[in-house]
Amino acid sequence: MMTPDTSGLALTGASGSAREHYLRGLSELQRFVGDPVGSVDLAIAEAPGFVMAHVLKGYLFGLATEREAMVVARACHEAALPLVATAREQGHVMALGHLAAGRWHEASRVLEDLTIEFPLDALALQAGHQIDFFTGNARMLRDRIGRALPAWDKAMPGCHAILGMQAFGLEETGDYRRAEQFGRAAIELEPRDGWAQHAVAHVMEMQSRQRDGIAWMHANKDGWTRESFLQVHNWWHLALFHYDLGETEAVLALFDGPIYGKRSTLSLNMVDASAILWRLHLGGIDVGDRWAHLAANWAPKAAAGNYAFNDAHAMMAFVGAGLEAPAGTLLETQREAMLAGDDNAGFTRDVGHPVTLAVKAFGEGNYAETVRLLRPIRAVAHSFGGSHAQRDVIDLTLIEAALRDGNTPLARALTAERALARPESPLSTLFMQRASTLDAN
Repeated sequence: MMTPDTSGLALTGASGSAREHYLRGLSELQRFVGDPVGSVDLAIAEAPGFVMAHVLKGYLFGLATEREAMVVARACHEAALPLVATAREQGHVMALGHLAAGRWHEASRVLEDLTIEFPLDALALQAGHQIDFFTGNARMLRDRIGRALPAWDKAMPGCHAILGMQAFGLEETGDYRRAEQFGRAAIELEPRDGWAQHAVAHVMEMQSRQRDGIAWMHANKDGWTRESFLQVHNWWHLALFHYDLGETEAVLALFDGPIYGKRSTLSLNMVDASAILWRLHLGGIDVGDRWAHLAANWAPKAAAGNYAFNDAHAMMAFVGAGLEAPAGTLLETQREAMLAGDDNAGFTRDVGHPVTLAVKAFGEGNYAETVRLLRPIRAVAHSFGGSHAQRDVIDLTLIEAALRDGNTPLARALTAERALARPESPLSTLFMQRASTLDAN
């Protein structure tokens, strides 16, 4: 039994109603709203032989960066393997298998080939783009979508997502003017596209347009918050604008409310919580018992060892809360992870472990060691995932460590570097002022 999706691509094993459930789940993923897992579960219940429904569910779990979720991703792959499928669908099953086994780069390559041949394969573009994000591959964030873009037009269902992904790829490669144009065009098509909303926020963050960013987020607040599972990250972006302006009370209010008021146990949400508190910690801000609550939710994940980017943010919480035991568990788990055969072994060895050690050293007041650990990895930090805005915490930590260590030449060099990159940032000005007061001797 074969029925096409909205682009005419085969959906083998789908019934009419299962197709509708699947397309709803895909649309929810493209907008980061609703319950795509619930939608695809309905599709599978309706048509157990619907191969792409199993694949979509597998991607949803495989891209969650949670160790427990990978069990579901592997089960989805196993369910899809024996099913009747076209060559394109078999490519998806292969990509899911790589992802479920922790072979991020192999999954990326399979999906790249799929979208070269089938540029209207919206799910392949979406999954590939997310993998590019989690592996920090800025060029592919841009080019994977750019290659497919000529096949799309704004009248096609889901085109907003293609424009939004292109916006983010352009932003991560420094093409801010066109990134903003693509992002705004995506929001005009679909105001609830949380990824496009966040792409424009990234542009404004990188350009230090804090007031524009605050206005941008408030102008479409209902669009990016309503039933959105990306809303915590978008609230985090709003908090970053206030942080750079030195508006600490606004930052803490956002943390206590939409960022971490519900004390989520999802790693993606806790990463944002750790990232904003650590920035405040670098500035010497007392955040009270917020670290303790966050660290308590990170503690069960200290032995996960499946995604180095998460590990670094977990260590921030353990340091902030003064918890030695889970910090030790995390470091031991990282040492084991570096011996594994998956891609996370490289993520951890090259970037994640040094960053995690540096965060711990900073917490212990060993600022010279923090500097020693962070300086060599800045050029390759993208390889453990995240965006420029997220990885900026590495530079912020390095600058603060150099300042506190009294390393005058390095502090002045780093603050001059930042002032050139972000001349309109109040934080750049503050860093420069602090570096200028250090004893040159």
